[in-house]
Amino acid sequence: MKYLIIGLFSVLCMTSCGTSKQAIKDGNYASNTSNSYWQQHVDYSMEIDMDVNSYQYQGKQKLVYTNNSPDVLHRVYYHLYFNAFQPGSEMDVRSRTIQDPDRRVGDRISKLQPNEIGYIKVNSLQQNGTTVSHNVSGTVLEVQLNTPIQPGEKVTFDMLFNAQVPVQIRRSGRNNKEDVALSMAQWYPKLAEYDDEGWHADPYIGREFHGVWGDFDIKLTIDETYVIGGTGYLKGEPTVKSGKKTHHFIAPNVHDFTWAADPDFIHDTFQVPNGPLLNFYYKKDLEQEYLDNWKKLPAETAELMNFYSANIGNYPYKQYSVIQGGDGGMEYAMCTLITGKRKYGSLIGVTAHELAHTWFQFLLASNESKHEWMDEGFTSYISALAMNSLRDNKNSNPLAGSYRGYLSLANSGVEQPLTTHSDRYASNGVYGAAAYSKGAVFLAQLGYVIGDDNLDKTIKKYYKDFSFKHPKPFDIIRTAERITDFELDWYFIDFAQTTNTIDYGVKSVQGNSITLERIGLMPMPIDLSVTYTDGSTEDFYIPLQMMRGEKPTSATIINDWAWAMPTYSFDTKKEVKSVEIDSSQMMADNHRDNNVFNLN
Repeated sequence: MKYLIIGLFSVLCMTSCGTSKQAIKDGNYASNTSNSYWQQHVDYSMEIDMDVNSYQYQGKQKLVYTNNSPDVLHRVYYHLYFNAFQPGSEMDVRSRTIQDPDRRVGDRISKLQPNEIGYIKVNSLQQNGTTVSHNVSGTVLEVQLNTPIQPGEKVTFDMLFNAQVPVQIRRSGRNNKEDVALSMAQWYPKLAEYDDEGWHADPYIGREFHGVWGDFDIKLTIDETYVIGGTGYLKGEPTVKSGKKTHHFIAPNVHDFTWAADPDFIHDTFQVPNGPLLNFYYKKDLEQEYLDNWKKLPAETAELMNFYSANIGNYPYKQYSVIQGGDGGMEYAMCTLITGKRKYGSLIGVTAHELAHTWFQFLLASNESKHEWMDEGFTSYISALAMNSLRDNKNSNPLAGSYRGYLSLANSGVEQPLTTHSDRYASNGVYGAAAYSKGAVFLAQLGYVIGDDNLDKTIKKYYKDFSFKHPKPFDIIRTAERITDFELDWYFIDFAQTTNTIDYGVKSVQGNSITLERIGLMPMPIDLSVTYTDGSTEDFYIPLQMMRGEKPTSATIINDWAWAMPTYSFDTKKEVKSVEIDSSQMMADNHRDNNVFNLN
């Protein structure tokens, strides 16, 4: 394999956000928007010996954990994600009892045999050289500390563990449906995150992840015939002994470490000009149609990389890998695992989505379990724009599918607010529509509210201020407020914290007098297009009073509309023939049939 070799400290990650890597590691820095922000830090060193015949591996792990919080910690927690793949686990039971189980999971976990299950078994654990008490609770290791960790203190944890790779069911595993040998995501004992909201030691039931920023130093020993791709940079050449190779990887300033391996991987590279080295790993025995698709993929992946860097912020690492593996598509540190037997449109589409996750959730490391819409929704928004940029025939509204998905949910009677924990949605369908569709509409519609140019500035400022941190939902709104000087808390509260819907209608038109009505509970400013009986047209903009400002517009700005007033009337200079509320359809009005008036 041909990873770009680079030293531990050569990554340029902190130049993009104006904070030194050492300052983040030590915790003695403040966010650009807060003087009290802090985050924890952990450095991982691991030596792993993988047996590719039994799919079992031995692990030696050393963690250096820095408590940057102002709190004394009496416990710590580790995630043991592979324990989910055992009959009777929470993931198994939830999959068999939810109304619409993920077809990839179904009842498959319940049927796993002992040599097919996943597990991580902790054989010993020490805190600063002294054994500590610990207890396995499903997918979480509970550790009672001998000595509390004081604010600012560094503690070393040493662990010996052994593990078994499960049959591929969800994200990780062995021998997936395309016969990739090893898809190794969330495969090690992973320290849980602690922040100003406390511990986030959630059980692994079905959704995604949250992790502590830090540096990884991994020595991975595996059969010498296997080709490996994933997170990090290869340090030196692999060493060979007794038919096995030891690969030494360094991954600075990441919050997970993922790899995949197969003896039949082809490894292609593509250098993005003034950007990272792109790696592509895929099976050499794919049908010719799929091989051709993988050969075509690198050039457009480079275009996507440039689009995201230009429209969000520069990609800060020196490599990125697209790897055949997993069970669909999933984002990780410096890489993605995607299934590879796809039509080209599907292959580039899933690559666009997973690559976009590098910005939305990886670099802007929101808690995916609690704020799934910041992860999937924001990614869906930017990847739709990126894919549209690749098309010869541009779509006038590349977010139209997201709007359809959200409006279907809003009118379904089963919507839950975006404040719902990702594991607590009543169904997978509701989760998907909320996380992907409503989350994408949240950003797109914010552009309708504040103006597209201001949204572009907001996204770039959000990245500058919060990359390599753990932003929360209100951070994106506060960023927009700083860009515009508008008051926008009403938008966040109604659209993210409730299931209130938007419904404005044309109530009446008489001569040159227009009356509009607010039917839904959610307030919005209004764009209005008017056609006069003489054939001329005029656009009007009705600001929302509680917004305390107007977006940049070429339309005629008229008086504010106070939300509590159910109707709004005004007179035009000419007789009106037709009226349309929001001709752009970027306002997510859930009953558009009353948005248009035409004089018969």
